[in-house]
Amino acid sequence: MANAASSVCPLCEGSGWKPVAGGGPGPPRRVTRCDCMAGARTQRLLEAARIPARYEHCELTNFDPPRGPHFEPLSNARLQAGRFVEEYPVEKTGLLLVGSIGVGKTHLAVGVLKELIASKGISCLFYDYRELLKEIQNSYNASVQTTELEVLRPVFDAEVLALDELGAVKPTEWVWDTVSLILNTRYNDKRATIITTNFPDEAESTGLSKEQHAGRPVTLGDRIGERMRSRLHEMCRTVQMQGEDFRKRVKSASFR
Repeated sequence: MANAASSVCPLCEGSGWKPVAGGGPGPPRRVTRCDCMAGARTQRLLEAARIPARYEHCELTNFDPPRGPHFEPLSNARLQAGRFVEEYPVEKTGLLLVGSIGVGKTHLAVGVLKELIASKGISCLFYDYRELLKEIQNSYNASVQTTELEVLRPVFDAEVLALDELGAVKPTEWVWDTVSLILNTRYNDKRATIITTNFPDEAESTGLSKEQHAGRPVTLGDRIGERMRSRLHEMCRTVQMQGEDFRKRVKSASFR
């Protein structure tokens, strides 16, 4: 009982409303929403955002690119992420974070979501691209009590969606159709989307021979189709992130 009592907010005594002092003598006659309610709402939004435990520590404030040749582009990416938070919702153009593995793309995407939730009370959602496609495919199983629309509805409706690792699934007609549905729906509804990808933001190379295809890097255009790549450029501001794999750097440092 003592623990329950100590958890009650002393300002509002659990009512959610705190008194506001008036100009004259006597007890306060007005009330306003208590700060504890804002904290509870923030916690609910964080839980609903589906941020994986692995990235719960990620904040914009602790994104700290190492000094070196890649400091400037990574610092610029951090500035672009902060600018997005400051300008939202007046400016709803999303972010397309492009870079190799381990440079901090997911860190920034999660940091943006958490900052939007904490500072502006925005409903956000994080989804790994591969996991989302698996959930959609699983909804086709007759034994699963979930429909495709039930999986996609939160993805469509989230004020800000972070879609991590776009292009990580081998492209098929179904994959392309599903990506098109998600991106076009959010585009038409004017909802902001933050996307990370390991694939270079270049057009798919049509007209190349088999040997030429085999000798060049796979691009984002190859993985999601040129039409959707073009749509992303309408939806998002492209941010290039260059650097070393942070996870390898930390691992090697731990053995020194």
